[in-house]
Amino acid sequence: MAAFAAIALTSCEDDSTDNNNNGGSGSTEIVPVSGTITSDVTWSKDKIYRLDGRVLVAGNATLTIDAGTVIKASPGSGAFASALIVTRDGMINAQGTATEPIIFTTLADDIKPGQIASPNMDPTNNGLWGGVIILGEAKVSASNDNGDDVSELQIEGIPTSVNALYGGSNDADNSGTFSYVSIRHGGANIGDGNEINGLTMGGVGSGTTIDHIEIVANQDDGIEWFGGAVSLSNVLIWNCGDDGLDTDQDWIGSCEDFIIVSPDGSAFELDGPEGSVNRGTHQFTNGTVYAGSAISDLVDWDDNTNAGVANVYFYGWSAGYMDGIASFGGDGTGNNANWEYTLTSGGMPVDSVFKGADMSILTEVAKNANTVGHTGNFGYTWASQSGSLSAIGL
Repeated sequence: MAAFAAIALTSCEDDSTDNNNNGGSGSTEIVPVSGTITSDVTWSKDKIYRLDGRVLVAGNATLTIDAGTVIKASPGSGAFASALIVTRDGMINAQGTATEPIIFTTLADDIKPGQIASPNMDPTNNGLWGGVIILGEAKVSASNDNGDDVSELQIEGIPTSVNALYGGSNDADNSGTFSYVSIRHGGANIGDGNEINGLTMGGVGSGTTIDHIEIVANQDDGIEWFGGAVSLSNVLIWNCGDDGLDTDQDWIGSCEDFIIVSPDGSAFELDGPEGSVNRGTHQFTNGTVYAGSAISDLVDWDDNTNAGVANVYFYGWSAGYMDGIASFGGDGTGNNANWEYTLTSGGMPVDSVFKGADMSILTEVAKNANTVGHTGNFGYTWASQSGSLSAIGL
């Protein structure tokens, strides 16, 4: 899609049968949405909203999404991958609740408003649409092909023909509120192995509120930050195909109270500044990591990464896991402390599993007898309501 028409909200469908072509709506009205939103719009929970291709919020418009609303994305990859993009001059006001989260999913999902667990989708189905991208005007540390510092750039996964720039000079920038939201089955390939993350944030400022976020079965990373200063809390990553939490370009916020259930990639992929500027550090605190059988690294720093990981419980890896911790501590500016772990029965010893780490911060505990880890409430999530969290002791 090279061009975008005005938002299409006037042509609605009232389907009367459940099937995957209408997203299992039953008698719920389906509102197709495409193009660019340029005036204030509210999406309500009595309808299902269908993303047809890339949908942008721009022109100082605010997209309000009521608690309990279900948004389903049409299938497609490459230029036809569906995604919601909140541009630098748009706002998002998506405030779900603990009993009525907002759900982004695929059109193949038969879920209806009022449901949290999908009636037909497997929580490992991925790559069926794009994802959610929020862009802001906070600072980034990046460079161009000539090695010169740049203050803004195009977000990955979106062609330059689309207004998807991020970055600027305002670390306190406000992109809105994104709370009690579940994003499922995304990460469609847009070409050359480049997928969209479940939630991507580019230059998002500290004035933005983002909390209680569940990412389920994204083909690429669960959440990725590109610079900015926004802080997150109460985050759950479940069954993503690459990294759980990924940082780039000198993000200086924090993420607290999180769970990563990761079958693949790294639980943390922590990258630092890409330009000459180092503005501070980013911090992960109070988390639980359940490592799947194919996980690559529990924590992967770069040598220049300004990040810390503290008060985290690690367990669940396969008996053969021995990749260790890559470039432990990065540049040393973050707080890395109070790691608890449970060794896998019959598996490798601690100095192999956490090879490269500062062993003084490690404490062995019995399975699920940890004294550090997440302190959040994840009862609103599909992972919790399906019993998958309780099955691993959470």
